[in-house]
Amino acid sequence: MAGNSQRRGAVRKTGTKKGAVVGSGGQSRRGVKPKGPTPPASERTGHPAARRASAAARREATPNGRPQRKDRGDLPETVVGRNPVVEALRAGVPAMALYVAQGISVDERTAEAVALAGNKGISLLDISRPEMDRLTGNAIHQGLALQVPPYDYAHPDDLLARARDSGRPPLIVAVDGVTDPRNLGAIIRSAAAFGAHGVLIPERRSAGVTASAWRTSAGTAARIRVARCTNLVRALKEYAADGLMIAGLDADGTVDTDDFDLATGPLVLVVGSEGRGLARLTRTVCDVTVSIPMARTVESLNASVATGVVLAEVARRRRVLK
Repeated sequence: MAGNSQRRGAVRKTGTKKGAVVGSGGQSRRGVKPKGPTPPASERTGHPAARRASAAARREATPNGRPQRKDRGDLPETVVGRNPVVEALRAGVPAMALYVAQGISVDERTAEAVALAGNKGISLLDISRPEMDRLTGNAIHQGLALQVPPYDYAHPDDLLARARDSGRPPLIVAVDGVTDPRNLGAIIRSAAAFGAHGVLIPERRSAGVTASAWRTSAGTAARIRVARCTNLVRALKEYAADGLMIAGLDADGTVDTDDFDLATGPLVLVVGSEGRGLARLTRTVCDVTVSIPMARTVESLNASVATGVVLAEVARRRRVLK
């Protein structure tokens, strides 16, 4: 019936020109919020320029085009890779478990790692590849990972007590800011080889005795004590108060190894970082700085190599004194 139809347009709505309505007072125009200026192309989602900018940011975050490894966080300390695992087991690095990824191709290194782990009573665990990736923080593990326990650091006083009990003049190596664990492992190895009583490292801005340091030390980290201190300068001052002389390695040292007469007495040999050498505050507590005579064509030596050279000279002078 006409007039009762509910179809669209059949019923007059309120507010048309034939009926009075309440106006908006111009507020409707203000209710529309502007979107602002058009963003640049590199910030528009889906725009080719935005995709290029995102790819460039990923390349900057991944040096050499390699994907970054995930943060290891609280993952266990592991030696990964077939050669590193075999070398660590040969060197007698303490280990808790050997992880082998399921379905890997077995070669002589894998067989040797399994045999060495079995002979040493180390647990052998087969895990899936995804679990191995998670365990190693997506490192290149080649299907093998060796879990090592956290290192039990000594107190700085323990090194001095060990030296007193040995009946020989104390010889302690202090490491000032060496951040490469392989360098630290090599320093520990040289310290053990030339009769040092221990190695002292700071808690911050320094490498620790990690799996890499264990492997580089060739197992000697189990035969020489490594102590950790909260403040290296304070620890050196305490050693000096106990009668030890503090000698820092420096390319521009006040004496060279040919005139290093302090080598035969109670001594702390301080090694600086790989790049900047001794820190300014560390240098202030040194009684002497020692340099190594070298050909002019060579500017400097690696921190671990320099340590080995000076420790060899200290050991030679002590043998001559006997």
